Amino acid sequence: MTLLSDARVHDAGVVETVDLAEEVSHYLAHLGFLPGTRVEVLRRAPAGDPTVYRVDNVEVALRRDTARHITLKLEHGARK
Repeated sequence: MTLLSDARVHDAGVVETVDLAEEVSHYLAHLGFLPGTRVEVLRRAPAGDPTVYRVDNVEVALRRDTARHITLKLEHGARK
């Protein structure tokens, strides 16, 4: 498992845990960040933050401070 914030562009995997305050977790759940959901890292801003992810065919940008509270099980073949 890896932190979502540490996943590289083009990596993909399945959300394992979301460890944030209830209101933030609830908001992210509405965006699709739920355990068992596939997430793909699409691109990073030129300065490295935020990062854009694809969740349920929707592109969502998250700051590193938020993404570091989400764990991801990388798919086979993803870089470690």
